[in-house]
Amino acid sequence: MGWLELVLSVAGGLLLLWAALLLLLWRARPPELTVREALRLLPDLVRLVRRLAADRSLAHRVRWPLWALLVYLLSPIDLVPDVVPVLGYADDVVVVALALRWVVRGAGAAALHRAWPGGPAGLAVVRRLSGLPGA
Repeated sequence: MGWLELVLSVAGGLLLLWAALLLLLWRARPPELTVREALRLLPDLVRLVRRLAADRSLAHRVRWPLWALLVYLLSPIDLVPDVVPVLGYADDVVVVALALRWVVRGAGAAALHRAWPGGPAGLAVVRRLSGLPGA
């Protein structure tokens, strides 16, 4: 197997992995959530991350992934560059979802409810993505 086939195989595998992760994220959403509503959820997620990162009542082990997430999102270096159609932003979605899952599980439902700036439908999506009981 030449180097070109190896590179294409790795790229294809990564593409399948990201597609699977995006599919899992989409399936975890409540059935009534549309793409338009999910896009409206983004500003609330940004405010949630900022509020949780600034919440000094949370342990450092809960807050450091949020600061790392903010640095990653602001950094020009990505796992998949944003110039790559669809995949460039899909990696950001997956990283945000994984970081929120870590933080919400560590902080608990009370911290999430306290910091959530949006409505109950958006909160239900975040609870479900984070794997909180009763989501």
